[in-house]
Amino acid sequence: MPKNLFQNVIFTLMMSFLMVYVMICYNICLNVGGMSNEVFLMAFGELKIMWPVAFVLEFAFVDKLAHMLAFRIVTPQDRPIFITLAISSMIVCLMCPVMSFIATCLFMHPGNQIIALWLQKTVQNFPMALCWQIFFAGPGVRNVFGFVVGFILDRKSIIDYHL
Repeated sequence: MPKNLFQNVIFTLMMSFLMVYVMICYNICLNVGGMSNEVFLMAFGELKIMWPVAFVLEFAFVDKLAHMLAFRIVTPQDRPIFITLAISSMIVCLMCPVMSFIATCLFMHPGNQIIALWLQKTVQNFPMALCWQIFFAGPGVRNVFGFVVGFILDRKSIIDYHL
């Protein structure tokens, strides 16, 4: 969807924010035993740490690797929805274990149980991350991003036309 570096940065910022915020809320709910309005505010404490980490990981490493892995499954000639789903799935397959490991180290105080707690956290997070990405965050961010980019490009073309 993004067509240049600037658009890719904006798109990745939007997607990583939404994914990280929701996954933090989900993990807080797991820790406290349920959902409450307070969870939405509590999530901002971890967000200031986890969002920049997720952005850098996805932008610098995961996005390229996810594309390489996805194009082992699909081809550029496939329908765009299949390409999008393959890339999104690969991003979750890569980001979920890495972010779960970081969260385990930072917030769970794992001690010598780090591997067990990391695997537990990854297994808990993966279904939520995949479903949230495929059904909600992915389509939502792509729609908002497409609207914003389309609006900016339309405004620019209108301005250029009148000059």
